[in-house]
Amino acid sequence: VQLQASGGGLVQAGGPLSLSCRASGRTVSNNGMGWFRQAPGKEREGVSCISSGDGINYYVDSVKGRFTTLRDNAEGTVYLQMNSLKPEDTAVYYCAATFSRTCSPHMTDYNFWGRGTLVTVSS
Repeated sequence: VQLQASGGGLVQAGGPLSLSCRASGRTVSNNGMGWFRQAPGKEREGVSCISSGDGINYYVDSVKGRFTTLRDNAEGTVYLQMNSLKPEDTAVYYCAATFSRTCSPHMTDYNFWGRGTLVTVSS
């Protein structure tokens, strides 16, 4: 499966931005999907994920209440809706898919990765 993340850009602090991750090559409707980010000089961290079926989500504490992950299985697309963005949200954002139906916040649980999309939040 190939994953393509898009939607990154420059946004002012407090503003919204929505990222998309489109899968091609095979369906990901039965796969857990995750969003990760890597800020300059920092390790990649799990931001959010959404499981297949019941769509149970995970959010890292720093984004709870501000970010929402949704999936459209018919379109093979996962979305990361980001609100009230902060300068510390600046990072390259990656989407990933795991063979498991249950998503995970851990990088090592993922089997497919897309290229990142840069989000820059200005203060």
